[in-house]
Amino acid sequence: MSAWPTELRLSKDKKTLTVTFDDGRSYTLAAELLRVMSPSAEVQGHNAAERKTVGGKINVAILAVDPVGNYAVRLSFDDMHNTGLFTWAYLAELGRDKDERWAAYLAELREKGLSRERPGQR
Repeated sequence: MSAWPTELRLSKDKKTLTVTFDDGRSYTLAAELLRVMSPSAEVQGHNAAERKTVGGKINVAILAVDPVGNYAVRLSFDDMHNTGLFTWAYLAELGRDKDERWAAYLAELREKGLSRERPGQR
């Protein structure tokens, strides 16, 4: 069975979410990473060809962390995005792979002429 979260802590500045699991792993995830990697259909599409690279989220903050059943949380961001359900498994995956995912995201921004500072998506 997958590890179960024992704590979700939103930083005072609302720029990071720390997730601690019962197996001892703990990950601090930036709001920007969570927003641009949102599991929502708006970002991920309904297949790989529809996936969007979202720019301009360098200053995004998390407004709310709301439980969804006992398997996920809905994160509400200050850009009004709130449709992604972050399962415990997905949060663990993002934590485990965040360096690789972040590097791939930055490369996608460059390839598509997007920026962390300027809004846009492709």
